[in-house]
Amino acid sequence: MIRNVIKIFDLPVVLAKSQQIKTIFSGVNKNLSTDSKYDGNNESFIGRPLYLDAQATTPLDPRVLDAMLPYFTCYYGNPHSRTHAYGWETEKAVEKARSQVANLIGADPKEIIFTSGATECNNIAVKGVARFYKSKKKHIVTTQTEHKCVLDSCRALEAEGFSVTYLAVNHNGIISLEELDKAITPETSLVSIMTVNNEIGVKQPVNEIGRLCRKKKVFFHTDAAQAVGKIPMDVQSMNIDLMSISGHKIYGPKGKINNKRTLFKCYCM
Repeated sequence: MIRNVIKIFDLPVVLAKSQQIKTIFSGVNKNLSTDSKYDGNNESFIGRPLYLDAQATTPLDPRVLDAMLPYFTCYYGNPHSRTHAYGWETEKAVEKARSQVANLIGADPKEIIFTSGATECNNIAVKGVARFYKSKKKHIVTTQTEHKCVLDSCRALEAEGFSVTYLAVNHNGIISLEELDKAITPETSLVSIMTVNNEIGVKQPVNEIGRLCRKKKVFFHTDAAQAVGKIPMDVQSMNIDLMSISGHKIYGPKGKINNKRTLFKCYCM
């Protein structure tokens, strides 16, 4: 007897009370026995547990894999080698990808920088702005519920002599805009607040935060790894100066930052 139906990224997963779990994926039905043990060396999916944490990571979309494969086998030139056809081919592909990411978030392709992942993006964004302005401004504002890599970056900056304000959130996980307004001082160079929380899924009022930061003339960084591809994001209308993105959260491979306002604009992946 069916007891519940869960929808994750438009892939229906039907949970049954019986020992058989029926999944429907791309129109193919498979019966997975919960009694069997999964053998990692066996290509069979018999007995493999269901994966429901698509906010942590997602499988690589077959269409993404198909688009990538030629660049592993045929078009493998260094995109920075601009003196021959192999480099030109891969450079063209990289720039096309850069434009596609820019279009997704309303940015200019020149503002997109590819990094190894969202953790590096957040490190570059937070530490980059802070250290660039350290001779004039040594204060950063963030929240107590940020991703660990942002909190670790802030603690590292505190060890370098920076001052960091960690805003509390209310019972719903939302920051107070009034408290944020009070926390920003003439010494503040950066406000770093994530768009969607990776633990509880709450969405912060990024539009209002962006307007406040622009009014106060401080940079606004947001970790949007849990947001891009799921809710509309536009760095121009939201007044976002630096944004971190993670490709593997939206069916891309594991493993970007954007430059605007003539100095820094990070949209990382």
